[in-house]
Amino acid sequence: MVTIKTKGDKIIDTPLSRIGGKGLFVKEIEEALLKGEIDLAVHSMKDMPTELPDGLHIGAVPKREDPRDLFVSLSYTDIENLPEGARIGTSSLRRVSQLLHLRPDLEIISIRGNIDTRIKKIKKDNLYGIVVAAAAVLRLKLKDFLSKPIPIAKFIPAAGQGALAIETRLNDKKTNNIISAIDDKKTRIEIEAERAFLKFLQGGCQVPIGVFAKINDNFIEIEGVVGSLDGKRLFRDSIKDNVINYKKAGESLAKKLLNDGADRILKEIYGNGENKP
Repeated sequence: MVTIKTKGDKIIDTPLSRIGGKGLFVKEIEEALLKGEIDLAVHSMKDMPTELPDGLHIGAVPKREDPRDLFVSLSYTDIENLPEGARIGTSSLRRVSQLLHLRPDLEIISIRGNIDTRIKKIKKDNLYGIVVAAAAVLRLKLKDFLSKPIPIAKFIPAAGQGALAIETRLNDKKTNNIISAIDDKKTRIEIEAERAFLKFLQGGCQVPIGVFAKINDNFIEIEGVVGSLDGKRLFRDSIKDNVINYKKAGESLAKKLLNDGADRILKEIYGNGENKP
């Protein structure tokens, strides 16, 4: 086991959107992979840029954990019951946009750090709660607080949320053969559809873009959202297609949202230097 601290891990006092660039949590790990210092890398899928360095690929995608966002609090079970002006912690622009769309009165407090650190900040920073990935809390088996998943009908997660990416060298046949045993085909297709949507929009994990794909029988259903930073404008739509067209479906949904007006939001964000592609 080789532990590598990335730029995203080291800078915890600045919102990710202000640091800029893509691959904040993967670059140093990918460099070690290319140099042969490690044989495989385990990432959170939502941290993965849509384009990988030459010579690397996602060799396996294990079965996905709960993809939803989770509201965590010491006193409240859901966002709707919070008092007016409640302070909520998150560093994700996607979460900020959707939170303010649901509750324009909320005060958003930017917080960083691992899940345990963020939960401790509820009490330390006098917050009513925080929003994090449900998968992180489930994997760590954390308790001693109130938590409730936010339905996808109200809150669309980030592309790849809840899934892991096992990254390897393309030419490493031995490692690729070993990890193929944990590759879940259904999860991989759903994730690749989401990443096709994200790639078309040239978005990273910190742009206010959400997408969720689900396979039902021989069809894939994809829901996507692009929101303004103040939550006042939210473009959300869905598409259904034959599962064999999963990547094309992701791109088609992205085009649909852009045509509906989401392109203006992205131009504003990129124009301000936030997450410029």
